[in-house]
Amino acid sequence: MNHIRKTAFGYSTQCNIKCDHCVAAEDGHGHIKMNLSRARDIIDEMAAANVRAISFTVGEPILFINDILSLVRLCNKHGIYSRIVSNGFWAKTPIQADKIISELKISGLSQLRLSYSRWHQAHINRENILTAAVSCQKFGLDYFISFVTDFSNTDDAFEQFLKDSRLKYFPEPLLYFGRAQEFNRSQVFTDYPPHLCDMNPILSPELDMYACCDAGNRFAETNFFYLGNAKEYTINELFEKYEQHPLFNLIKTMGLSNIASFIGLKASEIVRYRKCELCAKLFNSSKNLKHLETAVESGLEFWKR
Repeated sequence: MNHIRKTAFGYSTQCNIKCDHCVAAEDGHGHIKMNLSRARDIIDEMAAANVRAISFTVGEPILFINDILSLVRLCNKHGIYSRIVSNGFWAKTPIQADKIISELKISGLSQLRLSYSRWHQAHINRENILTAAVSCQKFGLDYFISFVTDFSNTDDAFEQFLKDSRLKYFPEPLLYFGRAQEFNRSQVFTDYPPHLCDMNPILSPELDMYACCDAGNRFAETNFFYLGNAKEYTINELFEKYEQHPLFNLIKTMGLSNIASFIGLKASEIVRYRKCELCAKLFNSSKNLKHLETAVESGLEFWKR
């Protein structure tokens, strides 16, 4: 397969709000931040390994605005597409928003992704999101709003605000991990979905790399997505492990539903799972994983409709 190398970059786990749905939350653990000099070296190494896009995420990157501006400038120097994922806490007034957005634009940021949901907005005024988006439009910085939703009627008013404000947004499904794992699941109304997944890798502040930014270190039974640590492997070696893994490639091309069918899950059961939950069912089970690792050598890729 041909891959465009891209990664989420966890510079720090620190966030200034505590959302009930957060999948990145690690309650009981101290905040971890990457050393700035080491982060710059990593980005240099990523550029040499032909990484073409980096998304600064995990905690709230703009808490460390000067560090992040330095890293964005370095990405721009290497011709790497850069994105920041932010909750918009800093956009309380147009003046404050313009200051941040103008600095990001001058530094060469490619896109700002604003997180928005009924959980985020329990801590941050929704007007912050509007103010930040208007500032992006003013300075010509590409943006979109990541509207996290469980697709319930409760979210209709939050979506209507985005529509009424004529903002660019995309609905993102709530992931039932982290603090959201105890939430009640609404019934999913859909047909038999293929559940293909891009599986963007992520580098943590501890320099651990995982093959999927949505799963990461949550697969405790099998550690299926763990690729290694950048202290022990080069960035190129970590990406090669990701790209050459046969099951990772089948998740992208064959899809989780077909894989689930292969190991014997009933169709009526498969359609009840959301994508990430189905992935956990398949790959966070030592029994299922062993079955699939054996099957991949004997024609699993041809199990298609």
